[in-house]
Amino acid sequence: MAPRILLARHGQTAWSLSGKHTGRTDVPLLEEGRRGAKLLGERLHRPPFDGLGGGEGLAEVEIRTSPLSRARETCELAGFGDRARTWDTLMEWDYGAYEGMTPAEIQAVRPGWLIWRDGVPEGESLSEVTARADEVVAWAREADRDVLVFAHGHILRSIGARWLGLPLDFAARIRLNPTSLSVLGWAYGEPAIESWNDLGHLTV
Repeated sequence: MAPRILLARHGQTAWSLSGKHTGRTDVPLLEEGRRGAKLLGERLHRPPFDGLGGGEGLAEVEIRTSPLSRARETCELAGFGDRARTWDTLMEWDYGAYEGMTPAEIQAVRPGWLIWRDGVPEGESLSEVTARADEVVAWAREADRDVLVFAHGHILRSIGARWLGLPLDFAARIRLNPTSLSVLGWAYGEPAIESWNDLGHLTV
């Protein structure tokens, strides 16, 4: 069976709650985010995920996390911290001059702006983010088992677009909420989205 990639977005932070672009600023989880991370972990230790890789609780699945604390803590609270390897490639988009700004604040100084088309000044370019997403996709496809990553909204959306072989701007159409779970897999031999922005574990 071809490997799949499970995408877990970090839990809620004060900046994600307010809509601020949170790139490399190390903002901690809110209590809501910590609770969501624990519920996500419980979800991943139940069917249908508990048997992936031939073991219980994703026992045989390779796990990587962004080194930023909001992703690492989500990974740890979900019960995978002792097995996860940090990977700089999973860090969030470097928003440069737009770090800490809300979309409304950016629109006020740059009307009509769309990050997926226009990029950011003094930060990562669209091609640089695409290259990082492609690196994650290549790693996942070369694996001999499913993989699980803990990371951030924009880089995970970028990975989703590139998994499908689509340009980065497709990611504008596949938004992600904090503490969501998504699965990228295959359909009829072609890359496909199996599930996206699943928040079922938060309704407990």
